[in-house]
Amino acid sequence: MGKPTIGFIGLGLMGGAMVGRLQDLGYQLTVLGNLDRTYLDSAIRRGATEAATAKIVAQASDIVMLCMGTSDHVEGRMRGTDGVIAGLLPGATVIDFGTSLPGSSRTLAIEVAQAGGTFLDAPLGRTPAHAKDGLLNIMTSGDKSAFDAVEPVLKDLGENVFYLGEVGSGHTIKLINNFFGMTVANAMAEAFAMADVAGVDRAQLYDVMAAGPLHSGMMGFVKAYGVDNDPAQLAFAIKNAAKDVGYYARMAEDAGVDSIMCKGPLAALIDARDNGQADDMVSQMVDYYVRQFKS
Repeated sequence: MGKPTIGFIGLGLMGGAMVGRLQDLGYQLTVLGNLDRTYLDSAIRRGATEAATAKIVAQASDIVMLCMGTSDHVEGRMRGTDGVIAGLLPGATVIDFGTSLPGSSRTLAIEVAQAGGTFLDAPLGRTPAHAKDGLLNIMTSGDKSAFDAVEPVLKDLGENVFYLGEVGSGHTIKLINNFFGMTVANAMAEAFAMADVAGVDRAQLYDVMAAGPLHSGMMGFVKAYGVDNDPAQLAFAIKNAAKDVGYYARMAEDAGVDSIMCKGPLAALIDARDNGQADDMVSQMVDYYVRQFKS
């Protein structure tokens, strides 16, 4: 059997890298981008077909993939007369690779099933650099038979492909994962700023911390900027981090609990986002804490 045809919606930094990977492996793609055409035009030059609407993407695709910023963006592309659901082929699979609210995924899964398809939520771990080489972590949940059918494609995109159970589980685990990661990142950023206040060397602080059980990859990403002035080691913008931790807080609220630990990182990320750092990388939260300590 030949490769399935793929529709891809959302060719930003991550989506563009994923499309490039799929094209490297010979997949036929129909694509729909956003305002920045950088990765969209690159895909078209390599043979992808551009569609005018999400409905047209779905009409051409065995698998429809979305890699978008928010649940609202995903829902906007899925619904309506020009949406994915309106054009879905019988038996097609829709995969949401973004970081969305679990409740939104569960609702969309019902709507896709009513249209004769299946919906999987499959949020991503790692970076666009990993996506380029097919080394993502993919946290998939939803119908098991649909997962089994698309698993070979997912393994072309990811080094670690997880099946996590009922729809929404992938996004639940991703939000918990990102809450934890952004909490560590903010703690390390403040630690560097506190080192400045206390008159100790940032590099020496990191060396001591990294020699013990605190050591983690996220600490290293923040150190890459805080010590080495390289913000690109973690290509994740502050505005996206604020969104994800905000979704975590909403998920907790929907479950009837009040998260204690997310309040500090979330407040800092929102404040940084709203005061000129929205497009900075998370490691540059070091600068935010430095400014706070000077004010």
